[in-house]
Amino acid sequence: MTRPRHFHIGLCASALGVAALLAACAGRAPATHAPLTAARPGTLQACTDLAARAALSGTVYTSVTDVPAGNVTVGGVAMAAPAHCLVQGRMNERTSPVDGQRYAIGFEMRLPAAWNGRFFYQANGGLDGVVLPALGGIGGGGPRSSALQMGFAVISSDAGHAGAMGPRFGLDPQARLDYGYNAVAQLTPMAKNLIAKAYGREPDRSYFGGCSNGGRHAMVAAVRSAGQYDGILAGDPGFNLPKAAVAQLYGAQRYAAVASARTPQGQPDLQSAFTPAEMKLVADKVLQRCDALDGLADGIVSDLQACRTRFDIQTAVPTCAAGATNARDGQCLSAPQKQALSDVFKGARNSAGQPLYSSFPFDAGVSGANWREWKFASPPTRDAGAVAFIFSTPPLADRPQGLPFALGFDMDRDAPRIAATDGVFRESALSFMTPPDAAQLGALRDRGGRMIVYHGTSDPVFSSDDTAAWYERVQAANGGDASSFARYFPVPGMNHCAGGPATDQFDMLGALVDWVEQGKAPASVVAAARGAGTPVPNAEVPSNWSAQRTRPLCPYPQVATYTGGDTERASSFACKAP
Repeated sequence: MTRPRHFHIGLCASALGVAALLAACAGRAPATHAPLTAARPGTLQACTDLAARAALSGTVYTSVTDVPAGNVTVGGVAMAAPAHCLVQGRMNERTSPVDGQRYAIGFEMRLPAAWNGRFFYQANGGLDGVVLPALGGIGGGGPRSSALQMGFAVISSDAGHAGAMGPRFGLDPQARLDYGYNAVAQLTPMAKNLIAKAYGREPDRSYFGGCSNGGRHAMVAAVRSAGQYDGILAGDPGFNLPKAAVAQLYGAQRYAAVASARTPQGQPDLQSAFTPAEMKLVADKVLQRCDALDGLADGIVSDLQACRTRFDIQTAVPTCAAGATNARDGQCLSAPQKQALSDVFKGARNSAGQPLYSSFPFDAGVSGANWREWKFASPPTRDAGAVAFIFSTPPLADRPQGLPFALGFDMDRDAPRIAATDGVFRESALSFMTPPDAAQLGALRDRGGRMIVYHGTSDPVFSSDDTAAWYERVQAANGGDASSFARYFPVPGMNHCAGGPATDQFDMLGALVDWVEQGKAPASVVAAARGAGTPVPNAEVPSNWSAQRTRPLCPYPQVATYTGGDTERASSFACKAP
């Protein structure tokens, strides 16, 4: 990508001269914008009468209550919450003419009594379908704070369908669109109206954040809703989610070919393709070849680019002797096992060798429990259902589901269905799920907006290679440097949004607010491990790490490099070009 970028710049410069370069060369970044004015605090003026005050066509408020300060439980974890007004409701209730089911966009808003003047859209993950408590994630696996705690007014939603439907909401064309982008488009003005009636004015600053599918929502909002949001926070973004789901099915087919056991139903047991000990062997060999490339052997591979030339699974991992009885003790991999992993990490392809999704980097987190869950348990459940009902046009609802669907999915005949349309489904999955042009962020940039993206380099389902390639395209679209408004922070070792042998506790939202409103561009973000004794421990933090080890997360392509001192402290590292 570098050569075409330099050629483009050189052509513009030679043809037009430096003075006219920014004005005449499409895609070049403008001068750095001054920060937007800071949000002003406010006080909740109304709560229990908000249903009447904020009446809006197509919106039903089902509950409006005062909530005292206390704990709100999310995913089994109690999170502190300040006194606030809780508003619950639904929008655009309807009966589908296609599948006869009832649909609505369910939501809840939490409006703090002591407001910081800001709005936060909490984009939820997975297939949505559930209105999770609107607390507002700040990034990382075990945050000790939330957007609500910081004083934001926060909204969350089910994106237009009930979780009890599973992926079958994909049988309704409108539900597909709501899930993809329309729920955000409908909820944003409703939320701002509710805020205006609760506080006497609309929010001064608006932020959008989420991880996984929530990160996808954020990437979509950065393009489709750029005029509505000042800051975008996208974690482990599945902005190519339909392609990633197809890649999961591709992986299932490779794992099935080397599975050594069968399920009670007589199907290949994908978990038996690789034992935990075998994946630990791969992780150990990655560390052996790549750990010290950043100046310190500390169980973290920071320089993934250099690792690509140092680690080759064919030569770095011992091969089990052909024909020998293999105890599966984690000392070697068979040749077919190596080939299966090699195929998956190179990226899904059709029979002509054309890529269907991104490659994945080899990293130490491949030994993580979350990595195993996504690779071996998810394809016949979440991914098969999503591809069959939501991403294929027409839906493949008549096929046997589960693992038979995953193993029978044809990468030549079926994969193109994610780009297809018909008379009923007029937008393809690649249209309603992905940003219209993810690299074209000019509208966000030109209004002074900022964007932070982070991604675990051991994410097993959405590839950090895909996110790095996206950022390269953003750079290219902005004269080779988009860092004045958009930055990407890889998180070494982290699995999908959290976990793995990683420093995965960090506050990206605070960094984003400082950038948007004070002009403090994040040169790095400090991340901590969640070892034993921390509020939400991560069982995969190695025992030889400090329980609260810290590391700087560096903006791509910089690498956290050891400069000397305490090996457990972020201050002993600097972000440097690789």
